[in-house]
Amino acid sequence: MKTRSVFVFFQLSLMLFLQFMMFAVWWVPLAAYLTNIGVEGTQKALILSSMAIGCLASPLVGTIADRYFSSERVLLVTNLLTAVLLFFAAGQTSPVMLFVFLLLAMIVYMPSWGLTSAIAMAHAPAEKFPIIRVFGSVGWVVSGVFSLVAVNYFKIDFDGTNTPLYCGAAIAVVAALVNWTLPKTKPKKGGQKISAFDLLGLRSLSLMKDKNFAVFIIISFLAMIPFALYWSYLSQFLQDVGFKYITITMNWGQFAEMFFMVMVPFMLKKAGVRATMILGLTALLIRYIAFYLGGINDLPLLYFVAILVHGIIYGFFFVGGQVYIHKKVPEELNAQAQGFIFLVTFGLGLLVGNFVNAELIQMYTESVNGLDVINWANVWAVTSVCTLFILILFVLFFRNSIKDNKEKA
Repeated sequence: MKTRSVFVFFQLSLMLFLQFMMFAVWWVPLAAYLTNIGVEGTQKALILSSMAIGCLASPLVGTIADRYFSSERVLLVTNLLTAVLLFFAAGQTSPVMLFVFLLLAMIVYMPSWGLTSAIAMAHAPAEKFPIIRVFGSVGWVVSGVFSLVAVNYFKIDFDGTNTPLYCGAAIAVVAALVNWTLPKTKPKKGGQKISAFDLLGLRSLSLMKDKNFAVFIIISFLAMIPFALYWSYLSQFLQDVGFKYITITMNWGQFAEMFFMVMVPFMLKKAGVRATMILGLTALLIRYIAFYLGGINDLPLLYFVAILVHGIIYGFFFVGGQVYIHKKVPEELNAQAQGFIFLVTFGLGLLVGNFVNAELIQMYTESVNGLDVINWANVWAVTSVCTLFILILFVLFFRNSIKDNKEKA
């Protein structure tokens, strides 16, 4: 029995490793690639929002997995479709067609984040999920190897080109093969009738009747607006300030995330979800203050501080929130609820954040000798103030804890 448990842990870890690698390898340098092919302004914001729009499908796919099909088979199909769509996206030169293929790819890919969480927590204790999830961070970091190999061994450019999209397609095929071997995760409500409310994945909205859950959802949405500036536009910033290995530089955040992720179960147990998530939001504030101070004082070292705290932000706030949701919702709504939080954060929150930040960047862009120059210091300053406001709201209004949720479950 123990041997099987170890094998299942290996399967789940490999699943998350590949799932995040296939995305990170092309998403991290995407903004720089768009800049290089002349896509700016609203078009760039729209393409960078393909991920966010894709999250809108997460609850629907989660509902299908909850009721009709084994989750690992749904995951297999979504990864095969992702591989095909990324392959075609890589060959596009038109911004419109690039957006269409990336949008379709994200519609089938983004639900996989909720699906993989639900699969992992179906075969391992929820408190141990961050230990498994850390392999997603490992996959994200290892995706940077593609950049090093391309530049140093094949002597070809990688960041800022379409090559990462081809790499993402290849990894997606490998992930689908691994999905075929995963343990069965059967639907919890098979055979029951489904309403339009369930079909759209909106049953999770009923949980908003709980005041603390509603505060958690609202703050998670708001936090994604400043978070989106780093998530979607940092490769553009790093290119502006002269970094060559953009993917590798950004992946330092995921490298640190591997260590912070394993601390999440300890933090949840000892401090509770509220304190854990407050630390995550505090790290988000530290990130933008570091970017601001690094710019005005010409201290690039502070940029690395801002990148390295990514693990605290994502692990303590977002993964801590996933565990909180798992404790809060009925078992038959688990996959749908995990999809719902991704809809709120990496869906609606990231979508709004991309356009808000596009306008913010445009506000502080000036033409100098015919070239657009962004005053990044002002961008970071405004974002720091907004993050401080969100942190204060969370401290004042969120009062729940993991212990409370266990008693209610």
